[in-house]
Amino acid sequence: MTPRKRLHSGTNKPTLSDVAKAAGVSTASVSRVINNSGPVNPELRAKIEQTILKLGYVRDGAARALASSKTRIVGAIIPTIDNAIFASGISELEKVLYQAGYTLMLSVSNYDLEHEYRQIRDMLEQRVEAVALVGNLHLPESYALLEQHQKLYVNLWTLSETNDHPSVGFDNREAGAKIANYLLNLGHTQFAIISGIRTGNDRAQERVRGVTEALAAEGITIDDADIIECRYGIWEGRHAARHLMRRPDNERPTAVICGNDVLAFGCITECQHLGLNVPEDVSITGVDDLPFSEHLSPALTTLHIPSKTMGQKAAQYILDKLAGNEPENRITVSTQLIARDSTAPLKK
Repeated sequence: MTPRKRLHSGTNKPTLSDVAKAAGVSTASVSRVINNSGPVNPELRAKIEQTILKLGYVRDGAARALASSKTRIVGAIIPTIDNAIFASGISELEKVLYQAGYTLMLSVSNYDLEHEYRQIRDMLEQRVEAVALVGNLHLPESYALLEQHQKLYVNLWTLSETNDHPSVGFDNREAGAKIANYLLNLGHTQFAIISGIRTGNDRAQERVRGVTEALAAEGITIDDADIIECRYGIWEGRHAARHLMRRPDNERPTAVICGNDVLAFGCITECQHLGLNVPEDVSITGVDDLPFSEHLSPALTTLHIPSKTMGQKAAQYILDKLAGNEPENRITVSTQLIARDSTAPLKK
């Protein structure tokens, strides 16, 4: 590969003035492009961006922050990178923020709330202007740290009547009840739940709570033995399904509610491996509506979570607050039950 010829020579880092000189434009035009701070003719923008690429110009973030008292950095902490639902939501969050001139700093807590606290502290040391979190369940010390430093934050994938934290999401308890009621209407009375690990995960806690309360309203009790907790993975879903489905026929659940589509994928796979027919012998549901879900055989009945919309609305909430506006503190995104072929009326 032939090395790209650089427009700037020497060991000194290229400056904004170097970019302007090389592109034959004013420093103000370069500044508008790199800061996304004003209109620039598309052809001129392309020329400046190409010059920046050739020179390898990088803004001095520290000097910029000192000059403006702003870093234009937003932090986000997600529980895991193994769940595609977080990837799509955070991708949209980053996209909207970047278009407004902000950079996203991402960390992964692995459902460890103490580790999350340290990540928040580290982000504050980097002078982030806002922090996006997942769920409502965080250490009191984390909330106190954000409030002590007067730092904007917003919780995603959650919406609860029991707290007043700024949130963009949906009621996970209601989501669990929606799935349970759908299966109840199909005539099912023997249920099991394959849930994510509930410790440190209020979304999983609330979904299980929603299911059990909906069943209790119909006089159906679900025992602790009928709730299996595991990590979100296909093999974990398979192991849980094997444990449930090797019971005697009259004790086996006819409906299994899974905490997400990945667990449901594993559950369907294992049931078929055991010679069970889905949905004739057992109905299976998921949560998220990941892209693969409609392509499974049978296609998965699941709860659609609009993660992209959530990311967009969270970014807009942050931008509005940073601009000094007062948007709604609780922003709802609507979930939708998508009925497909993995569920059917109870076989008489």
